[in-house]
Amino acid sequence: MRTVRPVAEYVRNERRPEGEPEIRITGLMVQYYHVCKRELWFMSRGIDIDRETTNIQRGTHVDETSYQNARSSFMIGNRIQLDVLDSGDVMEVKVSSALEKPAKMQLLFYLWFLREIYDVDKDGVLAYPKERKRKSVTLDESTTEKVESTVAGILDVVSKSQPPELDKKPYCDSCLYQDICWM
Repeated sequence: MRTVRPVAEYVRNERRPEGEPEIRITGLMVQYYHVCKRELWFMSRGIDIDRETTNIQRGTHVDETSYQNARSSFMIGNRIQLDVLDSGDVMEVKVSSALEKPAKMQLLFYLWFLREIYDVDKDGVLAYPKERKRKSVTLDESTTEKVESTVAGILDVVSKSQPPELDKKPYCDSCLYQDICWM
């Protein structure tokens, strides 16, 4: 079942050339939604992590140095950066496949965004260069429903006045938001 009302409104607002949508969803927001909704809520309030930490720097380095001769980067607005392979596929590069679902949903969001906002159909490639793994990702009816459910969920989480309840996960100890999350 497709989530129509909030998603349709979001798409309509994204297509308006004269205005900005109230909430601008980014690929990182999609990733956070599938990792931790509380993390998403903090980020949506401008509470950002330290981008100079070792893990963040490592991820940035892998992204910047992998496939550099086979892809080009494009910025859509000031919030979505797409890497497009020479083949035309949209690529998302990650350090590890440990959190594969959030990475896949981020890539699916990019494919959905291109289709819904710009009427451009593309396939995707999820790449883990350190693991020497690549996975093809395609936006179909099933994955479209998942993306639209995610968009509706993000709109719901970020519209709340309080962060979602604490939900202890195995990776909380390495989360860069843990200092404010568990206060």
